[in-house]
Amino acid sequence: MGKALIIGAGGVAGVTVHKCCQNSEVFEEIMIASRTKSKCDALKEKLEGYKTKIHTAQVDADNVSEIVKLIDLFKPDIVINLSLPYQDLTIMEACLLTRTHYLDTANYEPLDTAKFEYKWQWEYRDKFKQAGITAVLGSGFDPGVTGVFSAYAQKHHFDEIHYLDILDANAGDHGYPFATNFNPEINIREVSANGSYWENGKWVETQPMEIKRVYNFPQIGEEDMYLLHHEELESLALNLKGIKRIRFFMTFGQSYLTHLTCLENVGMTSIKPIDYNGMKIVPLQFLKAVLPDPASLGPRTKGKTNIGCIFKGIKDGQEKTYYLYNVCDHEQCYTEVGSQAISYTTGVPAMIGAMLVMDGTWQMPGVYNVEEFDPDPFMDALNKWGLPWQESFTPDMVE
Repeated sequence: MGKALIIGAGGVAGVTVHKCCQNSEVFEEIMIASRTKSKCDALKEKLEGYKTKIHTAQVDADNVSEIVKLIDLFKPDIVINLSLPYQDLTIMEACLLTRTHYLDTANYEPLDTAKFEYKWQWEYRDKFKQAGITAVLGSGFDPGVTGVFSAYAQKHHFDEIHYLDILDANAGDHGYPFATNFNPEINIREVSANGSYWENGKWVETQPMEIKRVYNFPQIGEEDMYLLHHEELESLALNLKGIKRIRFFMTFGQSYLTHLTCLENVGMTSIKPIDYNGMKIVPLQFLKAVLPDPASLGPRTKGKTNIGCIFKGIKDGQEKTYYLYNVCDHEQCYTEVGSQAISYTTGVPAMIGAMLVMDGTWQMPGVYNVEEFDPDPFMDALNKWGLPWQESFTPDMVE
């Protein structure tokens, strides 16, 4: 059907490339591009035998003109941005200049500020609309599938959704005292920031890890989870009819929290540059360099993830609750694509979203979050491509 340019060569990109190659009727050609071409070449070597034709290239995702040059050379139908969130705007700008569809898995954040907001990307709405191209924001799992789950619940099960709790549990064990399951710099910036939730039309801010709950997750069991700020809360607060409160919780083990607290106390999670032997270094970026690469965790990780949404609202005048979730097994993911489940649950939805744009199902000129599209084709594709969903109409509620 067409061609996709994938920018990024980390764990999520590895999954997305595998799934694109499995879906060769849609992805006839793909180009993998990143700052380090050898990583792209290594991915390509793992995919010999698929019908999809694979190319590789070097590109600086901070440089608009380099991205434009690569797009003009390859002429993809869509750019799948799997690089760092700091680079979203340069890649969107290149897509705008070349009139190429765009998709990412995480919203833009400034390099020098740990702040998650969609405002910078939403400012491109009119420009993308005038150019006749589609930008899909946040087509990972959370954000991503959680937004599609919300649109599906709104379409099929509720007249109004009043309360939404998004629960992200990882019960996997990689055997390290401390490691992150996705990019360490992004992960630590996210969990060490102030928490917040949306209630009655305004944001309520909390201290990092201030609010803790225990939840009994299907197929995992009881886990400690903590309230965080997360980007999909911002868009869902605008796009869900009747919503009164949205919260996001993520599970953390005690070892992770103990190590994180120690690192924070000694300044290793800081994003402010310091002088070291005449050089400027960012402590968090140095920490990233010494921690295990998340892409290397696949063969070590055992256990499951459970990510989903618990809804409470009204249907036909009656109060209703509904739980929609996915359980993913780390070892099964590694057997299939050589990745742990965290990368898998992000990489598969990236492929699905790109597929729906390429085949015209999700083509609407402008900039959109995933919950603004018809959820049904995406929900069907989740079952087909490795992330089957489950539902409960009598879930345990979070207090």
